[in-house]
Amino acid sequence: MLDAVVVGAGPNGLTAAVELARRGFSVAVFEANDTIGGGARTEELTLPGFRHDPCSAAHPLGINSPAFRALPLERYGLEWLHADLPMAHPFPDGTAAVLSRSVAETAASFGPRDAGTYRRLVEPFLHRWDTLARDFMSLPLTTLPRDPVTLARFGLVGLPPSTWLMRRFRDERARTLFAGLVAHVIAPLSGLGTGAVGLVFALAAHARGWPVARGGSQSISDALAAYLKDLGGTVHTDYPVKRLDDLPPARAYVFDTSPTALARIAGLGRYYDHYRYGAGVFKIDYALDGPVPWTAEEARVAGTVQIGANRGEIDTALRAAARRGRAPERPFLITVQPGVADPTRAPEGKQVFWAYGHVPNGWQGDLTDAMERQLERFAPGFRDRVLARAVAGPPQLAARNANYVGGDIASGAVSGLQLLLRPRPTLFPYRTPHPAVFICSSATPPGPGVHGMSGHNAAKAVWRRLRQT
Repeated sequence: MLDAVVVGAGPNGLTAAVELARRGFSVAVFEANDTIGGGARTEELTLPGFRHDPCSAAHPLGINSPAFRALPLERYGLEWLHADLPMAHPFPDGTAAVLSRSVAETAASFGPRDAGTYRRLVEPFLHRWDTLARDFMSLPLTTLPRDPVTLARFGLVGLPPSTWLMRRFRDERARTLFAGLVAHVIAPLSGLGTGAVGLVFALAAHARGWPVARGGSQSISDALAAYLKDLGGTVHTDYPVKRLDDLPPARAYVFDTSPTALARIAGLGRYYDHYRYGAGVFKIDYALDGPVPWTAEEARVAGTVQIGANRGEIDTALRAAARRGRAPERPFLITVQPGVADPTRAPEGKQVFWAYGHVPNGWQGDLTDAMERQLERFAPGFRDRVLARAVAGPPQLAARNANYVGGDIASGAVSGLQLLLRPRPTLFPYRTPHPAVFICSSATPPGPGVHGMSGHNAAKAVWRRLRQT
């Protein structure tokens, strides 16, 4: 009998398996698809030689993850590559605000009225970032905080809505960039805890950047799987699971799946019926005949580029995506240009480009024209560079990855109490009513992103259970 079986070979499932195997437990991973990776995959979606990331592409939380940093993933081929700027936010007038590794450079891009405000906001936390990241990403009480005072100060700043925090800034440039940071988790700007979301992304950039993985996000998953195999674990692909009886006998079962899928497989009835799924996304992967022709020079050297003319436009787009029915007319876009840091992603002189906008959950329309109109506002002539597109709306994203219910790449709404207390309001979110069944997906704290911390935290709950039996 195995000690643990993990269902789902995404970053969280693989991290949970590695953490258990490191402690001497026998582990096997079962993945429904024919390749591993979940939200960290790389495929030739458009043309031969163009390597695209179907989901996550830039990894501010990955390089800053306490779980990943504790593992020897670089020995297994993981290499982080950095653009000159982690992120740029261009404006219609051809200028841009930036999120730089340098706090001073970032502050200067906001203008003189907000430069000092920004420095005073981030510098107290940046000096204690590693400890703060560990404490913040280990919530809820999987471990005692190492620096409870700093964590409490961070909570006082971050737990109110981001709209409160933005009042500190006097000009629109800083407010717009910060609104875009919050929108990465598809959260309403006025939601509880959204100030913390924006701060975490900013601090992550200053601490270690927003890199891409050399060769594509698949290299993160491949490194985890290779390390797991060296530890004696096994990975089985093309193995769909419909019920617990489909799996070999084990002392514990750990699910890197949506809560609703877990309830169905494990026979938990209506246990997760109140779990809410959020807005979906409409994603386009492009093969380009050269770099994106951004008007703003800063955007040309940034790994990630946010597209929204101002805070009001971003807020309107988020609100439209949260409602059923029509998608926003001017969607807020998150784009990544991996080739700025990693020229191996495309043939010489060409580029891959990654972009998505927010749409209502389950939306079945086509956002291509609206997204490209937005891109043309900030990069005139963009359409002329397009060689091929791979388009995926909510139905296609959910078909590729069952965790993205209705196209929700956050695996659950990141709003209200569900921002922190997910998938249920409890201090023990990785446990289920079945004593041998656990959940480790992005539906558990600390939530979405390729960082492995949900798997790391869940593994702690599992090995405590195994030691008791």
